[in-house]
Amino acid sequence: MTDEFALTDIPGVGAATAEKLAAAGYSTLMSIAVATPAELVEAAGVSESAARKMINFSRDKLEMGFESGEEVLKKRARVEKIPTGSTAFDTLLNGGFETGSISEVFGEFGSGKTQLAHILTVNVQKMDPENYVVYIDTENTFRPERIIELAKAAGLDPEQVLKHIMVARAYNSDHQMLLAEKVEDLAVKQGLKVKLVVVDSLTAHFRAEFIGRGTLADRQQKLNKHMHTLMKLADKLNACVLVTNQVMAKPDTFFGDPTQAIGGHIVAHASTFRIYLRKGKKGSRVAKLIDSPNLPEGEAAFMVTTGGLKDLK
Repeated sequence: MTDEFALTDIPGVGAATAEKLAAAGYSTLMSIAVATPAELVEAAGVSESAARKMINFSRDKLEMGFESGEEVLKKRARVEKIPTGSTAFDTLLNGGFETGSISEVFGEFGSGKTQLAHILTVNVQKMDPENYVVYIDTENTFRPERIIELAKAAGLDPEQVLKHIMVARAYNSDHQMLLAEKVEDLAVKQGLKVKLVVVDSLTAHFRAEFIGRGTLADRQQKLNKHMHTLMKLADKLNACVLVTNQVMAKPDTFFGDPTQAIGGHIVAHASTFRIYLRKGKKGSRVAKLIDSPNLPEGEAAFMVTTGGLKDLK
C-alpha cells in the first residue's frame, strides 16, 4: 500500500530534499499529491519541473481520480458527531458537529461563540477520553476555569480534560497560519487522536492587519490558503474544525438582519456548515443553520448555563 513508500522513493528526492519536505509538513505521498508546485518549490528548494514530477508520481501511486458514490458513502461511515448538550441544537445539526468538515460559527460579541467552542472541547472528550483538542486562540479568550466548570458538570476529571487540550496563542495572521500547519505534525509525530480543532477567532488578525480596500485581495488570498490548510486537516485527521467568526453591519440592508460574516465568499465556500448565533429572548441564544450540504435551514433556541448548553423549558 502507499504507506510503504518513503519520500526517498519519489524520483528526484534524495535524503536532504526528503528532510526539507518532512520539516515543512510534507511527510506523506498524499500531502505531496495535493500540494501545488509553488508550495514544494518553497519547502524544498527544488525546481518547478522537479516539483511537478514529484506531484505527478505521488498522484499516480495514490491512483487519485474518481470513485463511486458507494465508496464515498463507506467513507462517510467514519464521520462522528460531537453533541452540543442541547437537543434542539443537535437536532438542527442532525446529531451534532460533524468530523471531517469545517463548521463556521459567526455572530456578534456576546452571542456565545467562545462558549460553544469551550463546550465542544469538553463534549468531544466525553465521547472518548482519548480524544484531543487543538485550540488556536487569537483573541485571548480560552479560559481553563470554564473548562473545569464544564468538565465537572459532565462528570469528567477536569485535570484529565485540560491535559487533552493543546492551546496555542496566535499573535498575528502568519503565526495563526503556521500553527494550523503544525497540527497534523502534532497528531502524527506525537500520536495524538485530535478530534477537534478550534480557531477562535478566524478573522480577527486578518481584519486588524489588512486595512482598507487596497489590501483586500492580499487578505483574501492569505485567508484562502489558511482555510485550505484547515480543510486538509479536517479530512486527514477526521477531525471537526470549528472556526468562530466576527460579523460586520451592512448599512445597505433595508430588510432583515444587517449583520454579515467577515471573510466573504472565501470563508463561506470553504465552510461545510455555517451557523449564525444571536441573542434571543430572556438571555437565550438562537442558532440558525445558514448553509449545509445535506441539511435544511432552521433555527434552534437554547440557554448557555454554567454546566453547558440546555434546552429552553
